[in-house]
Amino acid sequence: MTMHLSPSARPAKSQRPALSVGLALNADEIRAAQKLRYRVFAEELGARLPTRTPGIDRDIFDAYCEHLVVRDDATGQIVGTYRILSPEQAATIGSYYSEGEFDLTRLRHLRPRMVEIGRSCVHPDYRNGATIALLWSGLADYMQRSGHEYLIGCASISMADGGHAAASLFRRLDSHLSPIEFRVFPRCPLPLDALRQDVAAELPPLIKGYLRAGAYLCGEPAWDPDFNTADLPILMPMSRLTARYSRHFLDGAAS
Repeated sequence: MTMHLSPSARPAKSQRPALSVGLALNADEIRAAQKLRYRVFAEELGARLPTRTPGIDRDIFDAYCEHLVVRDDATGQIVGTYRILSPEQAATIGSYYSEGEFDLTRLRHLRPRMVEIGRSCVHPDYRNGATIALLWSGLADYMQRSGHEYLIGCASISMADGGHAAASLFRRLDSHLSPIEFRVFPRCPLPLDALRQDVAAELPPLIKGYLRAGAYLCGEPAWDPDFNTADLPILMPMSRLTARYSRHFLDGAAS
């Protein structure tokens, strides 16, 4: 779940457009989501995205994924997205995206019930709580309808400072580590011992939200050189959703 939500000015509530969420309905909406991903990851955050089509973020997993999108109802513009890989489609392609960064052997017994999310981003003009809440309610609706029990993905922290903030944040998150039977192992580990671990860094809002909702941190971060991020392995058993978040997301999904 490579998730990047950079801060931006939030419009006043009265100025916020009407938004809706759902799975992409056609190839044009999927392409719009891929354009948004390229804008955020490559143009804004400087990621190296190998692509055959300029301005489009697309890899081999896209054809196997469903694409959750937030639409501006007035314009039809795609302003937020998550990429969703079901366990059935992961079996078809042969792996999860996360397996390029982590050894997931200890999660093998969860695979038939495990959905992977990633490539999450929001248009700069729509970065507010309403857009994020819609994305999460869309995920909750997907999980309810599919009957799957676990969400996995990679949650990203910028390494613009060389990784010191990421190392410091990881050391502060010990209480969120998973039971050992759910631990995964980075293929390209962030060199924690070579980095400062006392930097006063702020946890990205999306990661903070996952952990408050009951997600596990499944091990040490991996370094993703293409995105220049430290990626934390996240596992969310739907049974662990805290009561507050369960009401917020599941009630929203049912409405």
